[in-house]
Amino acid sequence: MKAFNITFLVLFIIFAGLQYNDPDPYIWIPLYLLGAYICYAAIQHKFPKPLYLLGFVVYGIYALYLLFDKTGVIDWATEHNAENIVQTMKAEKPWIEETREFGGLVLLLIALTVNWFNIKKDTRVKA
Repeated sequence: MKAFNITFLVLFIIFAGLQYNDPDPYIWIPLYLLGAYICYAAIQHKFPKPLYLLGFVVYGIYALYLLFDKTGVIDWATEHNAENIVQTMKAEKPWIEETREFGGLVLLLIALTVNWFNIKKDTRVKA
């Protein structure tokens, strides 16, 4: 689990750093830094339960919003034939940006979920 958390800690810090030129960095930098902190805490055998719950709620609600938004993931998959989302990083097409953002939220939710279930098994965990 330590390698998993180090990997996601580094990735989330990099992702947060890449948000500086995003149209909404004030949303995404804190989201990724929260995920990075939770991975760091797991490495330290700490379990900040309120932050996990906050992450699940915020990431989950935002992911559902991006999934069902009129220019969201479902629109990308059905109306735009799952168009390549790794085009230019300044995509003019909102369905591409929202699909990318959804992918980031899914990664955050995966890291939280894996840690949530594994940290409960760790007898060294401090609340």
